[in-house]
Amino acid sequence: MFEFNRYDIMTDKKSRKKPVSMSETKVGQLLKIHSVPGGDYYPQFVRLGIHEGQRVKCLERLPGGTIVLQKNRQQIAIGHTLARSILVTVIDEVPHDTR
Repeated sequence: MFEFNRYDIMTDKKSRKKPVSMSETKVGQLLKIHSVPGGDYYPQFVRLGIHEGQRVKCLERLPGGTIVLQKNRQQIAIGHTLARSILVTVIDEVPHDTR
């Protein structure tokens, strides 16, 4: 299902999209979590349901770089520093309302 490319980053064979840092995502994008940092944060991510393979939506970007994710009916705010260490694959872009 996954293969290493010449940059030593795993890519999804089905979509051929390279994982990016969560801090690079835009509001409205649907994301698939590729990897989360280990250590002290990992059990907290698992408790919130944020783990490899989970699908979330980038709901909002706040000043200072905080990213608000939506998982089912739950909203989770992740700080900029931590968001940089989470790799995601963009699944789909939700068009913004153009009124």
